[in-house]
Amino acid sequence: MDLSSLKPAEGSVKKEGKRVGRGQGSGKGGTATRGHKGAKSRSGYSKKLGFEGGQMPLQRRVPKFGFTNINRKDYQGINLDKLQELVDNKKINDSVDLNTLIALGLCGKNELVKILGRGELKAKLTVTAHKFTATAKAAIEAAGGTAETV
Repeated sequence: MDLSSLKPAEGSVKKEGKRVGRGQGSGKGGTATRGHKGAKSRSGYSKKLGFEGGQMPLQRRVPKFGFTNINRKDYQGINLDKLQELVDNKKINDSVDLNTLIALGLCGKNELVKILGRGELKAKLTVTAHKFTATAKAAIEAAGGTAETV
């Protein structure tokens, strides 16, 4: 062992960031690595979201199109095969209402629910929802259940 093989203990030396703006002698004084003039050299600078250096931003170059209906009603769709799966897993037994669906995490408390007709339903269920498709209503009634609209 000699002096050339000495090194500090593991984790004792921390590599810290460069100290800028601490005088000319540091080599990082003067402009403090910000360059000369311009917005980025000033204190308090923050780039606006989507700013492209004065060029017209993409969001404003691309034309607006389409139509948004402010009266649109969005329904959370739940299929019959999902209801049958819940019956098979013994999560529900004879009736399904909005509170049950919210508790199971299938819809939110402020969402409108529509029962859709994918899959088949073997269990006799009393289903309560905001809307039903014609095929879903027929399948529920064919299985001996009832479809009640809220």
